[in-house]
Amino acid sequence: MRVLVTGATGFLGSHLVDRCLDRGDHVRVLVRKNSDLSYLKTLKGLEFEWGDLSDQSSLLKASQNRDVIFHSAARVNDYGSRDDFYEANVFGTQRLLNAARENRVGRFIFISSPSICMDMKDQLNIDETYPLPKRFVNLYSETKAAAENLVLAANSHHFLTTALRPRAIWGPRDRSGFLPQIVSAMAKGKLRDISGGNKILASLCHAENAAEACILASQSSAVGGKAYFITDQEVVDVWEFASKLAALFEVQPIRKKINPFLARSIARGFDSIWKIPGLSNHYAPPISSYRVGLLTLSGTFSTRSAERDFGYKARMSQEVGLSRLKHWINSAGGVASLGR
Repeated sequence: MRVLVTGATGFLGSHLVDRCLDRGDHVRVLVRKNSDLSYLKTLKGLEFEWGDLSDQSSLLKASQNRDVIFHSAARVNDYGSRDDFYEANVFGTQRLLNAARENRVGRFIFISSPSICMDMKDQLNIDETYPLPKRFVNLYSETKAAAENLVLAANSHHFLTTALRPRAIWGPRDRSGFLPQIVSAMAKGKLRDISGGNKILASLCHAENAAEACILASQSSAVGGKAYFITDQEVVDVWEFASKLAALFEVQPIRKKINPFLARSIARGFDSIWKIPGLSNHYAPPISSYRVGLLTLSGTFSTRSAERDFGYKARMSQEVGLSRLKHWINSAGGVASLGR
């Protein structure tokens, strides 16, 4: 295929580039010249297009002569103004959709997130019929939901669009995501068990599984106008998994506990404080209801729809994935390099 990948300098985007190149696809990436291109520059056969989602002319140029667009770029920070998030995640997606249609691109695969469904309740094996909340937990979730709606509404007979929702993506080249944050916090002795003694079940998604889902969805005629959860085969108990990570990376296990109700109260306090523009626009909060929710609420997701419509099956197991992750972290500076 002739593909365009946005967000290629990011974590999932780089794995998607790998998968496309391995298949022999012609891969073009939309990147800023001031982005970290150190990994992409090591790859052969990659075509660079300079620009970003705010520049319509660069989007028109980047999407010329493409069969498929994989739209992975997004603002994923836990700080920033409402305008920042809408510009990056909603308006940028709309511009890319416009450019794709003008250039008659056949398929548009949008990387969404299960976070758009988060309603501060346990969610066990939910599927895509689960309703979106009336109030989103943060601006990231709100704007990803708005962008997903734009993408799915754009589907037509000549322009197939779909959204994939990989959950808690993990794997090599991730220094600041969910899993590295847990390992880094344990290494520094800062992570507290806030489970309250409850089992907190979670679906995760290895980056290679997410990338494979993108490829499979791009080849199916059954996905138009639909969204799909994408996860690993295994479901983990978050706090047992944290203990497993502590042993794997030889860092101190969690020794202190905090009552989950107290943790949620503290988080709500910081949520209120972080409505002050001078803070919320420029700094990440030390704790938030969203982060506490990930550690105190179960979230597991059904992939039956993805299996039915495009034959998705997790190809990377947790055991192999963790082994490869440890090798990468050791080669990239060790646990001390995480969280930077």
